[in-house]
Amino acid sequence: MGTELIAVLDVNRREEALDTVAVCGACRWFKIGAQLFTRCGPAIVREVQGLGKNVFLDLKYHDIPNTVAKAARAAADLGAGLLTIHASGGQRMIEAARAGAEGSDTRVLAVTVLTSLSDKALRDEVGIPERASEAVVRLAKMAVGAGAHGVVASPREIEAIRKALGKDALVVTPGIRPAWARKDDQERVMTPRDAAQAGADFIVVGRPILKHADPARAVSLILEELAL
Repeated sequence: MGTELIAVLDVNRREEALDTVAVCGACRWFKIGAQLFTRCGPAIVREVQGLGKNVFLDLKYHDIPNTVAKAARAAADLGAGLLTIHASGGQRMIEAARAGAEGSDTRVLAVTVLTSLSDKALRDEVGIPERASEAVVRLAKMAVGAGAHGVVASPREIEAIRKALGKDALVVTPGIRPAWARKDDQERVMTPRDAAQAGADFIVVGRPILKHADPARAVSLILEELAL
């Protein structure tokens, strides 16, 4: 399987989300995050699935193990193809998430270091003395060792993650910016083609699609780039 595109549904209304799915029909995966899920709830997941699409449920669970296990079970029962937890929740929490999703087709992804964080912010604001690239690899190894199916990380860390974890762990990368798109608030970015060549299984693209004058054209351009 080549690198797959996940289009982001960071919108406020059900109608807008479903219109985006319809317009971007060439894309097989769509991300539903905190913004849309908080406004529309589980029903929007079912509606997107009803259009024949796979859902990446990006709610980044981070809580005590028992709570995360139950949340992961709920996401699995909802049919989410991918769900996210925070790797910084620790080994027991990750093990609980995997146990909650066990027996389903839902795959658990551990978020390592947010792509909006620079080395300076990670050190001065979060209190982690490592560089982001070092923290990402450490957290990725711990998370996959605890049962996560893969990780979410900046494309800048893909090669290091692959070296540490091999080819079997899933690597999902936000922070993707085509050459024709603005960087916005992302710090550690890469183009779709470069991320694919580095070994990403999925790339997550939001504003370059949603803010494009022709979202369908944006999806087409990204898919063409991934196919090169």
